[in-house]
Amino acid sequence: MIFTQFVDDALGCASYLVGDPGTGEAVLVDPSYAIEQYLEEADRRGVRIVRVIETHTHADHLSGHGRLALEHGIPVSVHRIAGAEYPHDPLEDGDEIVLGDIVLRCIHTPGHRPEHSCIAVIDRSRGPEPWIVLTGDSLFVGDAARPDLAVEAHEGAEGLFHSLQRLVELGDGVEVYPGHVAGSLCGKAMSSKASTTIGFERRFNPALAFSDANAFIADSAAITAPRPPNMERIVELNRGPWVGAQPEVQELAGPPAGAQVLDVRPVDDFAAGHLAGALSVPVSGTRFATKAGFVLDHERPVIVEASDFAEAQAAIRGLHSVGLLDVAGYVLGGGPETMELVSMEELDALIEDGATLVDVREPDEYEVGQIPGSVNLPYRLMTAGEIDLAGDRPVVTVCETGLRAVIGASILAARGFDAHAVADGGIDTWAAAGKPTVAIRGYGS
Repeated sequence: MIFTQFVDDALGCASYLVGDPGTGEAVLVDPSYAIEQYLEEADRRGVRIVRVIETHTHADHLSGHGRLALEHGIPVSVHRIAGAEYPHDPLEDGDEIVLGDIVLRCIHTPGHRPEHSCIAVIDRSRGPEPWIVLTGDSLFVGDAARPDLAVEAHEGAEGLFHSLQRLVELGDGVEVYPGHVAGSLCGKAMSSKASTTIGFERRFNPALAFSDANAFIADSAAITAPRPPNMERIVELNRGPWVGAQPEVQELAGPPAGAQVLDVRPVDDFAAGHLAGALSVPVSGTRFATKAGFVLDHERPVIVEASDFAEAQAAIRGLHSVGLLDVAGYVLGGGPETMELVSMEELDALIEDGATLVDVREPDEYEVGQIPGSVNLPYRLMTAGEIDLAGDRPVVTVCETGLRAVIGASILAARGFDAHAVADGGIDTWAAAGKPTVAIRGYGS
């Protein structure tokens, strides 16, 4: 059997090429928008991709099934109740796709979404039972899927409980390859490991420790993590007519009127000089596309401000991966606006002088430990609605390591605040220096 796992570390997404070398045919499961990697691997393996299978309609990244269909004539299969508006072959529970000795069997596993299906992989040269199961957004390594992204959380959790029981029944020796690893927003505490077994998860995965459906539902539905940015927009793109390749983006002399500027250069370069109103999300940082998706308005064109062509192209690929397709162009170099970065050593004096300290982390992080007197305003919420901060006082942003603080400061500066960021550390650095922190719910020091 031919089997290749592809992991997008930036989004925490996984996709799979499964094929039979005897027939020279392969199936691609849950492809991302960047399809070149799959075509190169199929060519290297000497197989032809004959079908795409979607385990469900994805909410966190743009699928590549449209490109594969439009550019290469590859048909797409997805469960019947997905409501797909593109030409597709509907799957039902128990349906099989046969490639010589390789059989891919649909297991309908609602919970994350009503149409969600896992794909059991059987190699008949080894035996009649499944050897591998591609679990999509149901069972992860050390975790289970979110039930609140498509339906009401309790309804989704009830479906997920019964779906997980079906997967456990496959047997302890079956290898599990999930659709997500750490870094995705589609779970709560998934591992960075790329695979596991049913037996290992049955012993150690908290989501499989529940024998009572009501207890599982209460635990699974109580999720507080942020939803994927532009979730409804991405679902619409993935369920709607095929999305093909985008035209090549050109270098511009300057941003056109009405465009939003995304500065993807390193933080120090942004601080030294950037275009007016630019938001800073370095493409070299972690989870670039997700962060950009949180702060950009998907209804306005985007201009990428980059150091060079390669950096601009990397950023554009990242934006496309989360359905941000209206990229009007890119500009190289900086601009007239600057931002003063603040060191941890300077923070005390700034607070004493009356600066407003804004902690841009998530509420659950803030509750565990915070600098006394700070205000919690997650960076991802800064672009929506009014910001209730004193406009005549400097604002200093802080996070865990500095990256989110710079993003938040850039948003505040674009909205007219005298904003600065602590870019050389964060709450842990503050605490390690012996400075006081406080906590909510009895945590912290």
